[in-house]
Amino acid sequence: MVKFTSSLPIVIMLAAAGLAAPQPASAAQSRTEHGDSLLIHRVQQEKDMNLPRRGLSMAEVEKTWGAPQRKLSPRGGDTKKHPQINRWEYSNFIVYFEHSHVIHAVLNTPAGNNTDPAAVN
Repeated sequence: MVKFTSSLPIVIMLAAAGLAAPQPASAAQSRTEHGDSLLIHRVQQEKDMNLPRRGLSMAEVEKTWGAPQRKLSPRGGDTKKHPQINRWEYSNFIVYFEHSHVIHAVLNTPAGNNTDPAAVN
């Protein structure tokens, strides 16, 4: 009979010796890789589109792209560290404003978490 004197479990000892079977990629790793490729695809789409750029005023955005389909209710504004953020929804994209200037514009696609921004009002 063999008596183990080590406190390491057998699986760890086998893995250290290279005898343990390789484990398949985890589902979480697969989801992360899939999410990364979706994000890359989305960023490439945004580069090809004419979206409002950072720093434009609300008036400039409305003059260039017309009136938004919806002006979503503002968020924040309770302190200086949390300025008011306004969101305007167009058919293909959403524009985010800090006070009255663009900070970001993103495609309104299923790849993101903004498929129904009205749901978070």
